[in-house]
Amino acid sequence: MSDRLPGPPPPRRRGRPPRRAQAETAMHDTRTLLLRIGLEVLTEKGYGASGLDEILRRAGVTKSSFYHCFDGKEAFGLALVEAYADYFARKLDRHLLDATRTPLQRLDGFIDEASAGLVRHDFRRGCLIGNLGQEMAALPESFRARLLAVLADWQTRTARCLQAAREAGEIAADAEVERLADFFWTGWEGAVLRARLERSTRPLRQHAEGFAALLRAGA
Repeated sequence: MSDRLPGPPPPRRRGRPPRRAQAETAMHDTRTLLLRIGLEVLTEKGYGASGLDEILRRAGVTKSSFYHCFDGKEAFGLALVEAYADYFARKLDRHLLDATRTPLQRLDGFIDEASAGLVRHDFRRGCLIGNLGQEMAALPESFRARLLAVLADWQTRTARCLQAAREAGEIAADAEVERLADFFWTGWEGAVLRARLERSTRPLRQHAEGFAALLRAGA
């Protein structure tokens, strides 16, 4: 065995990144593409009716590449829940933390954007969390806790907005903001389902008006 100390590593060659870095970048790009296409398909069809072959065909990705990114459909579905939860949390924060509007105006802004999104997609796409919740009896049990956690997060963000409304005097000083937020999301998911059935924003408007009336009554 040589007793010579190892010399400095050879200088990195300019030009193309190392093959390992290229492979990692390619896998990240493939994973991102699969998540995007998967969200499109599952928000339209749900988990049970969404075939993996259809998603791969629309993404232009081979099965071997898919299994390089995900262990299987269950792991893919859970990753889609995470991606959707992250996307939706950013959307909620964009509205509910908007300091240029009153707290109740912020909630109205979210409702308006969500309603416009349903119209833009011709009522084909719903809420991924709501879609999966309706399929829970046929889903792997691993989905249950994650779906409940996402809904709890949305309720917490909404309760904070309602707390700000309470502090601003927009709703009653003794309003139970956690229960109100729970009520809002329970009704909202049902309204989204009904809106897709009717191909109309009427159920969303009706839910929003009913919730506003509830807040006014408390005030």
